[in-house]
Amino acid sequence: MTKEFDQPVDRKGTASQKWEKYSDSDILPMWVADTDFISPPSVIKALHERIDHGIFGYTNVPTELNELVIERMQNKYDWKVHPDWIVWLPGLVCGLNLACRAVGESGDTIVSAKPIYPPFMSSPRLSDRAVTTVPLKEQDGHYILDLESLAASITPQTKLLLFCNPHNPGGAVYRKEELEALAEIIIQNDLYICSDEIHCDLILEPGLKHIPISSLNEEIASRTITLMAPSKTYNIAGLGCSFAVISDSELRKQFINVRKGIVPDVNLLGYTAAIAAYKEGDEWNQNQLDYLRENRDFLIKEINQIPGLKLNPIEATYLAWIDVSGAKLSNPAHFFEQAGIGMSPGRDFGDANYMRLNFGCTRSTLEEAVKRIKAALINELPA
Repeated sequence: MTKEFDQPVDRKGTASQKWEKYSDSDILPMWVADTDFISPPSVIKALHERIDHGIFGYTNVPTELNELVIERMQNKYDWKVHPDWIVWLPGLVCGLNLACRAVGESGDTIVSAKPIYPPFMSSPRLSDRAVTTVPLKEQDGHYILDLESLAASITPQTKLLLFCNPHNPGGAVYRKEELEALAEIIIQNDLYICSDEIHCDLILEPGLKHIPISSLNEEIASRTITLMAPSKTYNIAGLGCSFAVISDSELRKQFINVRKGIVPDVNLLGYTAAIAAYKEGDEWNQNQLDYLRENRDFLIKEINQIPGLKLNPIEATYLAWIDVSGAKLSNPAHFFEQAGIGMSPGRDFGDANYMRLNFGCTRSTLEEAVKRIKAALINELPA
């Protein structure tokens, strides 16, 4: 294992959202999706240098950052992105909300998968849109959108699909043929798609590759709002720096219009960290991925030996979607908190039979969590 990720960092007393939730109790925080790893040295160095400059005024988008994104999209995905397609945002969730407002009108319908990251459910409603959900289906442990159900759910009022690739939760990486089939449904039904691809640099399964749906062809690209960010990969979510890629000029104009006067620009330290991460952070991330793979493999092996629990393969992300239905728990979130593990309740994602566990932590923390889960469930089971 890579030693730099094995070093515990005390985050207590830092106003950490993740750690403050359970600050007064012996509960391991394994819920919200940020890691307990120190960000890449290149990011920390760049932030120090910018702070030493001493002036923190209003900041334009650095040309270098746009160039790095364009180069990255070309090298990683053979996707040619133009500078004017990129819209910088202070967070990915606001991008979801803007997409819901930019497409269609009040009263229209937005469709999303279920289970899914909670803002996919709230964003349409906050935008005065109805929301329809389509189930994921499991194929050999690979959770993907049920395209037949999606096609059947579309009505004349349906204008937008909110999509997540890699999927949160579940960790699925969509294959090219799956994306092509989805794109065909989008085009045939005159829909738009907002694709959350924030976990694109966290592919754990060897041989799999992230494919932006917008990179397939110009026709689907013209209907796509792609959302990305360095935040999950390099643990810089607190610096608030994300971006949308929108090739269609009218769609981009609508997206920009609905943010005016509401969504602020990215702060200069967010830009600084993003430049350093994209410029010099890839080797660090490869080491992180090695560490996360070992955590994942350990967790899958251990969880699947605990009666009442099941954990399918995790292709991407550092988030485990654990089926707890076999344990017959009336309130799984409370039960595991009582056992000393604070996970995300599956009900928040649309399926109360699951819990989401963040394994972006030191191995010792993960081993302690598994120990507590085992002890709690063994005591719970009848003799």
